[in-house]
Amino acid sequence: MNELIITEGKFKYIEQGEGTPMILLHGLFGALSNFKDVVSHFSKSYRVIIPMLPLYDLPVLKTSAKEIAKFLKAFIAHKNLKDVILVGNSLGGHVALIYSRERGSNVKAMVLTASSGLYENAFGSGFPRREDKEYIRKKIELTFFDPRHCTDELLDECFDIVNDRNKVLRILAIAKSAIRHNMSKDLPDMKMPVCLIWGRNDTITPPEVAVEFEEKLPDAELFWIDECGHAPMMEHPELFNNILGDWLKKRNL
Repeated sequence: MNELIITEGKFKYIEQGEGTPMILLHGLFGALSNFKDVVSHFSKSYRVIIPMLPLYDLPVLKTSAKEIAKFLKAFIAHKNLKDVILVGNSLGGHVALIYSRERGSNVKAMVLTASSGLYENAFGSGFPRREDKEYIRKKIELTFFDPRHCTDELLDECFDIVNDRNKVLRILAIAKSAIRHNMSKDLPDMKMPVCLIWGRNDTITPPEVAVEFEEKLPDAELFWIDECGHAPMMEHPELFNNILGDWLKKRNL
């Protein structure tokens, strides 16, 4: 999808379709390609936009989930987007939550899939074993129920990231900020409709996290995908799209 990237000043993004803006927010190790099936499906009915989040561009001391949410706020203002639907995976869900807490009147609906914000089991507090490619492969495989989704291409991308010291420092800074920034007390104030799509076999943001989100958000519906890990839109794209499409239709969104 890189050939479709639009650059405007500090913003890089992909945009397809017309209608209500649907903003897709990727995770910490995510990429624009994680949402390729979502874009293909929903760009027929929505204005689908994927901003490249500045995971590696901010100063280390300002690299956090909150600062990335500020970037999202600036991007939405730059594009003059109103009544947006935010779709966030993992860290992207956390960014959506922070933005919605502060700018909820501009959020028509929110979709969280394997979102952080309450609890997540990430790499840990130290550096990954960067030189060990098989170790990295096993860590990536934990993202999925079916390890075959850890392709050689995905492994190479992640291996390159964790062997770049500047990127690793920022990954750890973001991960730690996400763990510290628990949003449990904020959830009851988020009145917009929320669709929760969760893998039953997610080991990073496990099922009890989804249940807590559903309990604390005033207007949330939880949908499970069996034999699915931390990236439902990648592991079961057709089912993910069907669940989300049916929910949007039911809510007249």
